[in-house]
This record gives sequence, structure tokens and C-alpha cells, in this order.
Amino acid sequence: MHGFMEAEQHVAGVDLAELEPLTVLLVWTWHSLYRIVVVGGREVLVQGGPFFSDLTRAHLDGASAGGRALKAGWIGVGHLMALSICGQVILTSPVVAVATQGRGMPAVH
Repeated sequence: MHGFMEAEQHVAGVDLAELEPLTVLLVWTWHSLYRIVVVGGREVLVQGGPFFSDLTRAHLDGASAGGRALKAGWIGVGHLMALSICGQVILTSPVVAVATQGRGMPAVH
């Protein structure tokens, strides 16, 4: 796990702890687009992909390299996004890009 955390320092991404509540993120993965509304902490509302046709309350566990190692509360480009809903963990395909949604052009992270 030490190698995973060390490598993560050089990967583009977003830490939910640094975002204000109600911040809206657009997260593109290899296969889907997700809209994520930050509720607070790691609690989010998520819509998109094959599992979230409507806004759904979820817990953003973090970024995974495909194994058990997670960087909690973080969305990292090139990594899987792990979301928990009612005790079930959903892993997305690898993240390609993350942007904040707002007025005008989105800011790419």
C-alpha cells in the first residue's frame, strides 16, 4: 500500500474534503459520465453510469487501483471510483477526467 499512496501524489484528482457542499462534479470514466453532488464529507448524490439513472445518495469511498487499496474521499484520474450504496460497493471503470460544473466553462482538475 505504501507504493500506491506514494504514486498517488503524482496523479491528477479531486479530494472531496477540499470541496464546498453542493459542488457539482462531472466525472468521465472509460464507459460512462457521472454527475456527483457533494453533500458533505464523503456523502454524495450520484447520477450516471449503468447503476444510477436517478440522483442516488451514496458514500464515495475513494479511488482504487483495482485492488483493496483506496485513497479515501478522492477521485483520481486513471483509477476506479468506489461508491457505497446500502452496504454494496460499486466500482466504476477507470476515471478519464474530472471537472466542476458551473457557470461558463468547467474547470478541469
